[in-house]
Amino acid sequence: MKTVNVNGINVRYQVEGSGPWVTLSHSLSCDLTMWDELAVALAPTFTVLRYDTRGHGGSSVPEGTYSFAQLTADVTGLLEALKVERTHFVGLSMGGMIGQHLALAAAQRLDRLVIANSTSRIPPEAGPLWDERIAIARGQGCAGLVEGTLGRWFTPGFRAAQPAEMARIGQLIAATPPAGYIGCAGAIRALDITAQLGAIRVPTLIIAGADDPGTPPAMSEVIAKTIPGARLEIIPSASHLSCIEQPQTFHRLVATFLKG
Repeated sequence: MKTVNVNGINVRYQVEGSGPWVTLSHSLSCDLTMWDELAVALAPTFTVLRYDTRGHGGSSVPEGTYSFAQLTADVTGLLEALKVERTHFVGLSMGGMIGQHLALAAAQRLDRLVIANSTSRIPPEAGPLWDERIAIARGQGCAGLVEGTLGRWFTPGFRAAQPAEMARIGQLIAATPPAGYIGCAGAIRALDITAQLGAIRVPTLIIAGADDPGTPPAMSEVIAKTIPGARLEIIPSASHLSCIEQPQTFHRLVATFLKG
């Protein structure tokens, strides 16, 4: 893994494989290792670029609330630094929110877009939930968010059957710097771009987990109906981190779509 200074911060990234570029953007409270299995699946066909979002992993952790304009500029800065003119983009949850903003702000850089387990709007009634999570991160550190987050991210059956994977993801959540969580959560809490999505012209695949309580299929349906020509796929027996809970289905959908 390497680090490059872009948009005023250091961004950790990893490149592997060969072929057309595809950029992978992880969820809140994870890092680029969330994509380990997908990177292996795509590397024979694509040059896979994955990176740590600001406030996460090995990237810089500025204080204060972040914005999606910043998070998007981090991506375009990384692409410029690596001399990547065009790329596919796969984003899950927060990464999918970044992907939507990227398609609006820098469509000329994108070939195809995958938005997984995400939303284009946080409803006002969800604001107090985000305030509570931010307060926990500030008061207890992100270790205080592990159990609640795992409960939203995975179905009960998967959690029971995969204790080692739950321990790995739990450690990622706990290791998230509180300032990074708070900064990104502030951006997510203010998300409301549904009305702008009709301007996206990038070929788009939307993926939802059938059992995702955080970003339920109805939120993906809104995105799919608003982006012209977008396609929606709902993965059965999957909650929020569908790429980990149902990797074979997720990888097949992404690879087939990116190959056109």
